[in-house]
Amino acid sequence: MNDAVHAVVQRVISGGRHGPYAVARSEKVEGSITFSLLGSVWQERVAPEPGEIVYLTDLRRKRAGWRAMGGRYLRPSDQQTATRRQQ
Repeated sequence: MNDAVHAVVQRVISGGRHGPYAVARSEKVEGSITFSLLGSVWQERVAPEPGEIVYLTDLRRKRAGWRAMGGRYLRPSDQQTATRRQQ
């Protein structure tokens, strides 16, 4: 699955074994999606907070759930693009 999804951040873990990361959920994906908050994955300067909506890309299935290899905050243009695709 290489699609991008909108997801709601559930938790932010600052002291993970491989660095800080966040856990999110999306209606389009069964289970949780984790993503690193290091600069190689998270494209923003500020880490997300629980309840914020993020845009996650390049999802990969792992044994414990999904992993997003790219992430950033949701932008108004993301919603416009999704609306155009549905039409």
